[in-house]
Amino acid sequence: MNKKSFGLRAAALRWIALACMLLDHLGRTIASGNDWMTILGRLAFPIFAFQIAEGYLHTHDYSKYRNRLLLFAAASEVPFDLMLFGIPFYPFHQNVMITLLLGLVCIHVIDQVQNGQTDLWLGCTKLAGLFLLGYLTFSDYGLLGILNVVVFFLVRNFPGAKLVQLAAMIAIHAFGFQSKFFLLEFLGLTLHIPIQSLAILSLIPIWLYNGEKGCDNQYLQYFSYIFYPLHMLVLYLMVTYLL
Repeated sequence: MNKKSFGLRAAALRWIALACMLLDHLGRTIASGNDWMTILGRLAFPIFAFQIAEGYLHTHDYSKYRNRLLLFAAASEVPFDLMLFGIPFYPFHQNVMITLLLGLVCIHVIDQVQNGQTDLWLGCTKLAGLFLLGYLTFSDYGLLGILNVVVFFLVRNFPGAKLVQLAAMIAIHAFGFQSKFFLLEFLGLTLHIPIQSLAILSLIPIWLYNGEKGCDNQYLQYFSYIFYPLHMLVLYLMVTYLL
């Protein structure tokens, strides 16, 4: 993505996504019933998906990037299951780091096909296997989550990329997921809006991204990874022992 002076840097995008994710998880645990937290939480995943695509384009070592996601996906599984299900392992819903990891590997395969390092048939076979793995692992956001990462990677250089991103986000989040509705009173009309469709609003900070890294270093990057399992473990302990 071309750099521009005005807008949000990568570090700012990461903090927005982390804050929205925290609100979402607070709304699921110690502050249940606060729909506004769930609504703001819808912005988190698409921003993370976008940053996976951007991270792939800027990383100097794909293998380290992939292995780091794999490490924290494994480290997050027990805290994720404890927070949501109250048990150390629940086999029918896995954490979102697995979805992001599979998305990263998918765009690597696509990149290899585009650069002639892998033939098209083999690339399609690998992609089918990765999407199948996403289905079998029941990862958070599932196949559509993986697709969200792929879309951000594929359309980055398209003419009218923003319009394509908007169409894809509407298809994925407004029609692809089943979700609760919230009521909006507008001009005397009562609108029933799927909460998940509000993930489309994440395009506002994504489109404000200026292509710059920002005030970000290795310690802050690792903190953002550690924050995922750590905050879920803390929320589980608070719900279990303090509330």
